[in-house]
Amino acid sequence: MAASLLVTNITQEWMDSLQRWHLEFFFIPTAVVTLATLLINPVLLTCICRSRALRQETRYLLVANTLIADILFLILNLTTMVCNHLKVQMPWLLCELVTAATVTSYCSAILTVTLMVVDTYAAVRWPLRYHALLPPSFTHRILAGVWVLAAVYPFTLVIMMESEELYPHEEVAVCLVLVSLGFIQVQNIVGVHIYFFIAALLCALLILYCYFRLYMVTRTHGIWQTRFSRARMTLLAHGLLLLLYFTPGFIFTLELFLFQKDDISHDVQVWISTVNMCGFMLLPRAFAPYLYGLRYREVSDSLLQLLHRRTTPNQVMLS
Repeated sequence: MAASLLVTNITQEWMDSLQRWHLEFFFIPTAVVTLATLLINPVLLTCICRSRALRQETRYLLVANTLIADILFLILNLTTMVCNHLKVQMPWLLCELVTAATVTSYCSAILTVTLMVVDTYAAVRWPLRYHALLPPSFTHRILAGVWVLAAVYPFTLVIMMESEELYPHEEVAVCLVLVSLGFIQVQNIVGVHIYFFIAALLCALLILYCYFRLYMVTRTHGIWQTRFSRARMTLLAHGLLLLLYFTPGFIFTLELFLFQKDDISHDVQVWISTVNMCGFMLLPRAFAPYLYGLRYREVSDSLLQLLHRRTTPNQVMLS
């Protein structure tokens, strides 16, 4: 009963702060960016899936998995925001399941972009053995393992908390990942911080190591001599996107820490969470189709062929 009252009070206070500061206006740019990204991502995913050559390349399979994870995240995020904006009462257990699915999709994207860097390092470090080391069948198993690894902890928390009957079985005024995990964190504070912070730190260290080794291996090849060389531009694009993917995760870890502090203003927590979810979380997913999708020549060519095939029948019908 006490847990139920606590969650009800927190969600109601959260909704009051959103209305007091008129933060619902953040919904407009969020919806625009989300819908625009949801238009281009499935098209790029179709281009990769319909091309046998692209399906045989590990890097394009990783790009496709990132697009899938981003699509799932954007749909869940937009659906949650619409429900909150319309003040739809959601059962707490359903909110927790949505939270677990959202965390899974976000973590899957982080793990996949980390594997992209490892894949680039392997291709440069062992060019002759690369295709033997990472055949498509092995890549498929790796991607399946990524989704399992990303889903195990959040869904385990839901099952564990439900079995212990620590969830309030009633509807909540607002469903937010921070509120859901913040409430779980009271019971599993060490595990939640280890999952988010330590996992993100390990991925970041692995990425830095691979980039450092890439530079050491290729520094004598002359590809870094010119200021606007392809290698520099590729490193800049990848580095920017990786920064955009990891920054919201570290901010969210800070949010979880502040959630337990009584001396922190509730309005501050609402502002940070809203800006992170409506801004920083969307930036990498808005840039990813262009930095990891359209930037690849093979994907661009496949997209042009797809558009040409759809345009040609229409031209024939008009003529």
